[in-house]
Amino acid sequence: MAVVTDDASVRPVGDPEGESGPVDISVVMPCLNEEESVGICVAKALAGIRKTGLRGEVVVSDNGSSDRSVTVALAAGARVVHQPDRGYGNAYMKGFSEARGRFIVMGDSDDTYDFSELDRLIGPLTDGYDYVLGSRFGGEIKKGAMTFSHRYIGNPILTAILNRFFGLRSSDAHSGMRAFTREAYDRMGLRCEGMEFASEIVIKAGRAGLKVTEVPIVYHPRVGETKLNTFRDGWRHLRFMLLLCPQWLYIIPGALLFAIGMIGQTITLQGHVSVASHTLNAHFSALFASMAMLGSQAVIFGLFARTYAATLGLEPVGRLHRWVQEDFTLERGLVTGTLFFLFGLLIDAVVLSEWLQRSMGPLDAMRPTLYAMTFMVLGVQVIFGSFFLSLFRMRIHAEPSHRTPTH
Repeated sequence: MAVVTDDASVRPVGDPEGESGPVDISVVMPCLNEEESVGICVAKALAGIRKTGLRGEVVVSDNGSSDRSVTVALAAGARVVHQPDRGYGNAYMKGFSEARGRFIVMGDSDDTYDFSELDRLIGPLTDGYDYVLGSRFGGEIKKGAMTFSHRYIGNPILTAILNRFFGLRSSDAHSGMRAFTREAYDRMGLRCEGMEFASEIVIKAGRAGLKVTEVPIVYHPRVGETKLNTFRDGWRHLRFMLLLCPQWLYIIPGALLFAIGMIGQTITLQGHVSVASHTLNAHFSALFASMAMLGSQAVIFGLFARTYAATLGLEPVGRLHRWVQEDFTLERGLVTGTLFFLFGLLIDAVVLSEWLQRSMGPLDAMRPTLYAMTFMVLGVQVIFGSFFLSLFRMRIHAEPSHRTPTH
């Protein structure tokens, strides 16, 4: 390890004076076979720390390199920690856990980020910000540093989705260069093991109520071959955002489907309804019934997902979670579901009665039958869903006894 002091000298591992005082800045880099660039990054990081006038260290989190990366990093003055579990997030979390600084700077070890300019990120932290994002799109992207698809399609779309889903205003949600305080890191509670770790930091920073700002940075072409997989890593980011936002994955699409289905069925109950000279026959009634049932199921899934995520601390505790914890009861759910079912059963009974009056002739009332079926299925869904949701209200007040039974 190299510790940089306020007199801009570099103290090696084992120097009592260098190790005795507190460390202000920890620069953490993940590394997997980056022997061509990791030494350059470490040297730039040490130079960047000197510019701040603070004490610092460089921690390289090796993720199982098979080349000379570890040797090169040590020779350049870094402290190397080892994370055998592969993954971008795993490497970072190991490095963060070993870092000693009150400010943590993160960035890749492929020389795409200029660590000699890390004072741009440290400045806002000393001014009271909790988290600082280095924005490539707010700064400069050098020629050849980013492919056309990543620059104009992938990154902008994923960033826009993240901002829309989580109510954020990030200009570059997948930048690899960031800085935050130790306290902010603890408050975020990061867990993701792979590339979606970058999205998780932005989301958790917003949900933790951190004081956030962005600074422009320059993004350079990487040294060596890229380890990114466009479609795999892009899907992992999107999948993570969807799983962490049940409102957009389940509730909004489900509510829309349910509304269209119920309105459509109600309209077609009037008989032959025409739209643009086309008659909406019984097939449309079946389609609307399917949409209503799928939509209601999606909304129920969304309710499960948001409640479970809030229980794990992945969702902010909002009105929905408070309603589940304070106002929802199994009995209320059962009553509601039973009323839906009985309403549908009543409609079906009327249809059946008319059929019996016609001496059980042809059953032509398909639209009312589908309408009745929709309410009956909805009622059963609510009943079973209420039982399942009640599991989240259960609390275990004591550990089970493990006493050895006596004979």
